[in-house]
Amino acid sequence: MADDESTRAASLLDAQLKAERLFAAIETRGLVAPGEGERAVSDRIRDLADELFGTTRHWHKRIVRSGPNTLAPYRENPPDRVIGADDIVFADFGPIFEEYEADFGRTFVLGDDPVKLRLRDDLPRIFAAGKRYFTDTPDITGERLYAEVERLAAEAGWTLGGWHAGHLVGEFPHEKIDGADTESYILPANDTPLRRTDKAGRRCHWILEIHLVDLERGFGGFYEELLTLG
Repeated sequence: MADDESTRAASLLDAQLKAERLFAAIETRGLVAPGEGERAVSDRIRDLADELFGTTRHWHKRIVRSGPNTLAPYRENPPDRVIGADDIVFADFGPIFEEYEADFGRTFVLGDDPVKLRLRDDLPRIFAAGKRYFTDTPDITGERLYAEVERLAAEAGWTLGGWHAGHLVGEFPHEKIDGADTESYILPANDTPLRRTDKAGRRCHWILEIHLVDLERGFGGFYEELLTLG
């Protein structure tokens, strides 16, 4: 794909807008509900994306996790679990729209547990603070942004649940943008500037992921979307 930079940016923002509409419909239709299995909810979200946008492809595995499964980082595959009446649940989907990737994650709380509600509300706040730090630091590296997100999480009383805090995103499949894995993620080992071009000369765009966990209470939450646009 050889779109110019303005077209690429607009296409990534459009993909994210569609993902936002998909997640709004998840709530409107009450797809995340007690008594439903995680895989069944994931399949219904998949079908909803097809219904709304004709989207049948997702660039990464579809994730719906509840309760203790919300502690698991992306690469793990915990067993299917039935969602409880007082649960915390997160969904992480990567639908492809017009050959551009979205990557979108949100957390849902069923019931009125105050700690779970605080975690859900802290997720977008910490995301926004991380994005401000990125915006205000022109030469920021993956290492520095990861450290700041880790600091923000600890300040709020949470622990980061994953080994990275985000990754490259772009035309499908984004893994081919840069073959060096470390440079493709926001993690402590990445000392390269996030504001750069890839090996094909295209501007790098990033997703910021916030996976917060409470190890003592045995649950976590997740929030992600575009870092470099919007």
